[in-house]
Amino acid sequence: MNIIIGIIVILGCVLAGFVLAGGQIMALFQPLEVLIICGAALGAMIISNPLSVTIGVMKSAGALFSPSRYTKALYLELLALLHDIFNKIRREGLIAIENDIEDPHNSPIFAKYPMIVKDHHAVEFIADYLRIMVVGDMAAHELDALMEQELDGHHQEAALVPTAISKVADGLPGFGIVAAVLGIVITMGSLGGPPEELGHHVASALVGTLLGILFAYGFAAPFAMYLEHKMREEGRFYECIKACLIATVNGVPPQVAVEFGRKILYHSVRPGFTELEERVRQK
Repeated sequence: MNIIIGIIVILGCVLAGFVLAGGQIMALFQPLEVLIICGAALGAMIISNPLSVTIGVMKSAGALFSPSRYTKALYLELLALLHDIFNKIRREGLIAIENDIEDPHNSPIFAKYPMIVKDHHAVEFIADYLRIMVVGDMAAHELDALMEQELDGHHQEAALVPTAISKVADGLPGFGIVAAVLGIVITMGSLGGPPEELGHHVASALVGTLLGILFAYGFAAPFAMYLEHKMREEGRFYECIKACLIATVNGVPPQVAVEFGRKILYHSVRPGFTELEERVRQK
């Protein structure tokens, strides 16, 4: 929703200011300038990134208009799930969760938390490290280092798409100048013609510069920043899991272990202590 509101505010203010100053909106309608600027930016992005990143940029359009999935409700489910697992480990030992982690989608514990089960990567992350805890007999600092390396690699990979969009934003003003120069070249070829025709060509060239700057700082750069925020939210989700698992390896009781994860969450989505306690009792 905030993306749509932002786009409306940007376009509304720019167009309103132009019209109130006596401009004609149709003078800004220059589809060939848009073709030059956006086509050149797309080509530059294709050249500078692996195909997987370019495809990721295309797919990210859906993420721009979808709300964040990392809500308080999701974290309540995550922490309640981890509490159930840790409680089973404390009562029956690590070997008792072997069936749950080998086939999480058919596990009675995981089945109670559909929001988590839908996230294949989260389920795989939890199951993998529980499996290591069962068979690896690793010290807490060793498990912490391993998780840190995996999460660092995950964050770097996730940053490729917003970084690619940010680089496009940096280049768009330059491509706007390219479109403007091409417009001036056309204008030079029309010298000696009617003044109205020359004025039209000059206006088209200037619109190219305008569009390059507007696309860069009004759309591409904010889109990249929005994706970076989503990336940080995802990173915090996995950091929460990590904190809970490390606390359990250190022998912390289940209720306190999930507190380690709850405490590192952003305040906007952090469940209260009582909320989490009631959710655990409910399940």
